[in-house]
Amino acid sequence: MDARLNYPANPADNEVFKSFMSAGRALRDSPLPASTRELVALRVSQINGCAVCVDMHTKELAAAGETSVRLNLVPAWRDAPVFSEAERAALELAEQGTRVADAGEGVGDDVWARAAHHYDEEQLTALAVLVSFMNAVNRLNIITRQPAGDYQVGQLH
Repeated sequence: MDARLNYPANPADNEVFKSFMSAGRALRDSPLPASTRELVALRVSQINGCAVCVDMHTKELAAAGETSVRLNLVPAWRDAPVFSEAERAALELAEQGTRVADAGEGVGDDVWARAAHHYDEEQLTALAVLVSFMNAVNRLNIITRQPAGDYQVGQLH
């Protein structure tokens, strides 16, 4: 499959893309734990079927020392005791924030309360922005048919 646009090749040529991606760079500097950020990005991308993002976040997590057991269990996190309560709260918020059309009410108060139990306001802000950002990136990649499989760890840092 060929990409419809080749914006990743030279983002300096596209101010809109460059500005959009600056949010991702800012999220890397947020107080949300790096492993949580990557797990959330991976789960959102799995739900949306964004192969290029699944490729990227899986490789980044593995390079950071994440175990294959945890990587393989991300889609089934509810039934996998390998995730902390804080990670589970973040993954649940990510799922409801991604499936807003399916959830009826969006992110439920109980889900928000569980996340707020584990994360402070600055981290919750980063988490909410991350879920929104990843949903947007996934859609952009899917719309433009960005190919997966060639991502190199650290490529976008």
